[in-house]
Amino acid sequence: MSLLQLPAKLSTPFLTGNGIAVNRFSNPTSSISLTQTRSHPFPAIKAVQTMQGKVVCTTNNKTVAVEVTRLATDRKYKKLIRIKKKYQAHDPENGFKVGDIVQLHKIKPISKNKCFLALPAPARNSKKGNSSGELDIPLQSQQEGEKQSKD
Repeated sequence: MSLLQLPAKLSTPFLTGNGIAVNRFSNPTSSISLTQTRSHPFPAIKAVQTMQGKVVCTTNNKTVAVEVTRLATDRKYKKLIRIKKKYQAHDPENGFKVGDIVQLHKIKPISKNKCFLALPAPARNSKKGNSSGELDIPLQSQQEGEKQSKD
């Protein structure tokens, strides 16, 4: 094979973009068949979008308004600022009240403005140790009392 002749099948990922073998004599308009024949056996991974926010309105049936707060840097002053945005979320049992912390999961659109499902947020871990706030460290006066009782 000389330098001017190329092989009929080019299968390097560098030349084809994503590892799909392309016949250089094939019709270039058949791009549909190129996207269907992937060289890797794993399916495409879709990330699930979740957010956490606070319920601010429950007046509508099976719908809650959730306010999500996020931190962003101001472009001019380079300072962290809070940005609040309200989302409409589906609440099938009408179980949430104003002030509840919920987690929003992206789903297919239910209506024009509703494309999230409201689920109860997982409980945050409290401080390790006793829930009463004690550290289980005896005070100095308690230690002296124990020493005297032992003697």
